[in-house]
This record gives sequence, C-alpha cells and structure tokens, in this order.
Amino acid sequence: MAKKDWIAGATANSHGQFKAKAEKAGMSTKEYANKEKGAKGKTGKQARLALSLMGLHKRAAKKLYGE
Repeated sequence: MAKKDWIAGATANSHGQFKAKAEKAGMSTKEYANKEKGAKGKTGKQARLALSLMGLHKRAAKKLYGE
C-alpha cells in the first residue's frame, strides 16, 4: 500500500463502528474518543485513530484557509 493511502487502509473495515459506540454512550465522537483514548483493545485503537484523523482535518483547514 502506498504511504499516502494509510487512511484508507486504517478505515477500510470500520463502517461507522466507533461513531455508533459514541452515539450509544450519548456522546459526540470527539468526546467519546477523548474518554476512550487510553483504553486497551479495539476501542482504544479506534479512539486514537479518530483523534489522529480529527487532527489531520484541523491541519488541512489551517493550510487551506490560513487560520
């Protein structure tokens, strides 16, 4: 897999599982990710990935809009 396609590989089989967990807990995805980022197992990995992807979005917006 090409280096630029790591996001596609990391999210290929997720199908909204983490978002569903957050909604079930009655939280936003970001709140739930911050709560679960230290957890072991699949949920912890999903939380850390979600936070990483949210950070990428923030950096891309800064670069695009110069904020």
